[in-house]
Amino acid sequence: MTDRVQRTRRQFLKSAAAIGAATACFKPALSQGAGPRVVIIGGGFGGTGCARALRNADPKINITLIETNATYTAPPQSNAVIAGLMELSHQEFGYDKVKAAGIDVINAAATAVDPEKRTVTLANGATLLAYDRLVVSPGIDFRAGFVQGYDRAAAETMPAAFNNAAEIMVLRRQLEAMADGGTVVVTSPVNPARCPPAPYERASLIAHYLKTRKPRSKVIVLDQKENFTMQKLFEAAWQELYPGLIEWVGLSNGGALSQIEASSKTISTDFDKYQAAVASIIPTQTAGRAADLAHVADRTGWCPVDPLTFESKLQKNIHVIGDAAIAGAMPRSASAAQSQSRICAAAIAALFGGKSPEAPTLTSSCYSLIAPDYAISQRGTYRPADDLYAESGPGVIISPQDAPRSLRKDEADQADAWFRTITGETFG
Repeated sequence: MTDRVQRTRRQFLKSAAAIGAATACFKPALSQGAGPRVVIIGGGFGGTGCARALRNADPKINITLIETNATYTAPPQSNAVIAGLMELSHQEFGYDKVKAAGIDVINAAATAVDPEKRTVTLANGATLLAYDRLVVSPGIDFRAGFVQGYDRAAAETMPAAFNNAAEIMVLRRQLEAMADGGTVVVTSPVNPARCPPAPYERASLIAHYLKTRKPRSKVIVLDQKENFTMQKLFEAAWQELYPGLIEWVGLSNGGALSQIEASSKTISTDFDKYQAAVASIIPTQTAGRAADLAHVADRTGWCPVDPLTFESKLQKNIHVIGDAAIAGAMPRSASAAQSQSRICAAAIAALFGGKSPEAPTLTSSCYSLIAPDYAISQRGTYRPADDLYAESGPGVIISPQDAPRSLRKDEADQADAWFRTITGETFG
């Protein structure tokens, strides 16, 4: 063997070792076989649910799920963690059982998508994943500079606690450290937004905490809307459970934010200034970063899709599900994302099989906990109409206005059962 051949062989082995180290986490993908390749970005209820549904639909499909974090923190019921009713561990889920189902899970950030070459690049820059179809479930992000003064410091001291486990715990510790008599301010964003009732559930459960621990304190909700989902039910519950503890300020009465001073936790509106001991600023929202990487967001910041398949109207062979998708009357929620994930998976399996996807029916359920033993809900059924989703029979069903406390308790129990079911189905 000549020196040149020996050097070439050594160079080859060295390069192969480097590539092997960079792509070790993808070895299971290579063992799946030569079936069609689906890459999914986003490991929440939408993305993980789609991976599960695809695996059930066709065992020949090679499925790779890309999620930055090894542990997923579920947004539903996180307000109960803020209020000290549950621990953060109740919201945390890993991906071991997803992997055990035959799905390759890569804990890394996607940094680029090439729709023409059908590839996804990961954060190390050395890994390129090819796909036949890509599913993007990016969740939400916050619009930078949505109000004067909302910068990194403001986000850290007055957290949204909508996307982030650390922020959930920051808000909880701030409540625990607050002196009795302090004011808690919760802001509610303009629509569209994830889980529209969430800010009001948060105000309710914080009021429960204050009533039992710091009764001289109060909650102020500054709302950038004139009205909100299930408003009559929330307000009736506030009057019954927390009289004088919650003040809601709508848009026309000065709910729109004009300036935030992070250092003093001063929140200004067009009419007033509020000095907060604790504040949760929930900003205006847009589709998550992966939507921009995949070039599937339009000028609104959200992602138009074909309602039959959830394929992007802007990029072929890329599907968008969950909070980022424009789905008409269908709300942005964990339940909606899971429902969309199943329709999307069925459509992809049909397309791979040369079949036409069937017209889908989607459902959504949203429970709002107002006290540990008191919940209200909104449930809907949706079908495609005029290229979007519209309410369909039996329509949207909301908790009755004049219901006995026993029904509110039943709905609180149902909310807990729903959470166990959706997390079990999604994460195992």
